[in-house]
Amino acid sequence: MTEKMDLIQVLKSQIQRATLQRDLGSTENLRDFAEDLLKAHILQHQGGHPDQQQLELIREVVETCIGFGPLSPLLSDDSISEIMVNHCNSVFIERGGQLMATDIRFRSEEELMQIIERIVLPLGRRIDSAQPMVDARLPDGSRVNAVIAPLALRGACLTIRKFARRAITFSDLLATNAISEAAISYLKEMVAARKNILIAGGTGTGKTTLLNLLAGEVPADQRIITIEDAAELKLQHANLVSLEARPANAEGRGLITIRELLINALRMRPDRIVVGECRGAEALDMLQAMNTGHEGSLTTLHANSPREALQRLEVMVMLAGFDMPLTAIRQQIASAIQIVVQIARLSDGRRVITAISEVVGLETLAYQISPLFQWRNDSLQSSGISSEWGQHRGN
Repeated sequence: MTEKMDLIQVLKSQIQRATLQRDLGSTENLRDFAEDLLKAHILQHQGGHPDQQQLELIREVVETCIGFGPLSPLLSDDSISEIMVNHCNSVFIERGGQLMATDIRFRSEEELMQIIERIVLPLGRRIDSAQPMVDARLPDGSRVNAVIAPLALRGACLTIRKFARRAITFSDLLATNAISEAAISYLKEMVAARKNILIAGGTGTGKTTLLNLLAGEVPADQRIITIEDAAELKLQHANLVSLEARPANAEGRGLITIRELLINALRMRPDRIVVGECRGAEALDMLQAMNTGHEGSLTTLHANSPREALQRLEVMVMLAGFDMPLTAIRQQIASAIQIVVQIARLSDGRRVITAISEVVGLETLAYQISPLFQWRNDSLQSSGISSEWGQHRGN
């Protein structure tokens, strides 16, 4: 421990001096510089090159000083999908859809705070007692949420939803029995037919993953505009514009909402609009866009069933303060949303599509929903009901 503390002090003083004298550029350059500096220090003071144990110590010191400290091995582990720091002595991960505790610990609350600041400051975000909650995105696309005192009563907490280095494919979903061949064929047909699709599910069920897959089926000659609160979609599309909302700065200025981006997107000649998640006032603008020449658009929201998803859209429109009768809201929704895809996470951690339904209209102010595919006997099966628009004819 004494050797480690000595190296930390050497590294901090030398890096501070070096950054004043020259621009070290990227984080990778800084890390290489730090490792070289510590190796030279050991060579000078111990008369030999560092052994394997000392090399491990050097890497640990570098991560402590300029990296993500104890979180570094978790961030580099591709099998981990989520990192949850409840406080400095409690770190959980999600692997294979299952939550599990780790033996990772921070030396102190101060070290955890340093890591949080190291994450958010380069992204232009601020976290302190006046602004104790922040959402951010790492350069690789991973989503970060941090909450500190006075909101976090047990100490600072940090959640990182890691961005998968390899894009999930429909074949991957088939391999885990998350979807059926018939359902894939149907969804691809509906994207080609420019049907508006709503993906519903709980937190961490894979809504964005499926949204990315479906948007990837849009023909290359059509223009897509994606709008997200924190950019997660990774589309490989020739005619693509990606927009990301912006929070207010430290002075409370500069806020750009999803709704403002959506209104602006309508002036950008989109063929398809993809909204990462509908959660507020933008719901009505999204519905109106779907009803006025922007067919084939896609979005997601949090809901536990197709009918609940449509009801949540109603609530969003009403809570946004629009003075519209319920009849008009339901007519907008029933004419705008044609397909609802429901996703859930099972008790064993698997993320599966549990229902694909068509919204075929209103009858006595009730949504008429046709369940084309339903989760039965541990698989997604056709219900036997024929599609209103496609080739799917049931069993």
